[in-house]
Amino acid sequence: MQVLQPAIFFDRDGVLNRTFVRNGKPYAPRHLADFEIVPEAEGVASTLKREGFQLIVVTNQPDVGNGLVPQETVEAMNRQMLQTLPIDHVEVCFHSQTAGCNCRKPAPGMLLKAARKFGIGLGASFLIGDRHSDIEAGQRAGCRTVLIERGYREPVTTEPDFTTRSLQGASEWILSHHSDPAHRR
Repeated sequence: MQVLQPAIFFDRDGVLNRTFVRNGKPYAPRHLADFEIVPEAEGVASTLKREGFQLIVVTNQPDVGNGLVPQETVEAMNRQMLQTLPIDHVEVCFHSQTAGCNCRKPAPGMLLKAARKFGIGLGASFLIGDRHSDIEAGQRAGCRTVLIERGYREPVTTEPDFTTRSLQGASEWILSHHSDPAHRR
């Protein structure tokens, strides 16, 4: 019997790198020069990796499907992130918001695909996101969820297991709950 590994699923924009907020709504960087990893990301990712988690990024990138950003630019950002952080894999949905795909969050497709590919136990895993679509995707996949509250003006569609204002706070909560079987789904 294969032992499934726990994972941390990270949203990218607003969690691992800075976003641009206009009128209460976050926007992903559109140019490689604007792509900036948040200062706490390297320490948090290294700690979670040492604790035995697979680290997977699951990111919607509709600007590609909408023709606003070349796919090569997003891939260059992801390469930069992979060179900086101990991330194991990146799953990307390049579709527009109206494409109707099963990979765009809040659908759980990217998480399910990574779980199959890497032998991940979703019930022992966590998703960290900054939007409620991230949280819904994590819940639909069977993960526990952490919302990094950024003060966006967006509707609350689902309640995360934990809310914090920092990636460090998310990591601390995960490390205090990851071996607690009472919290597994």
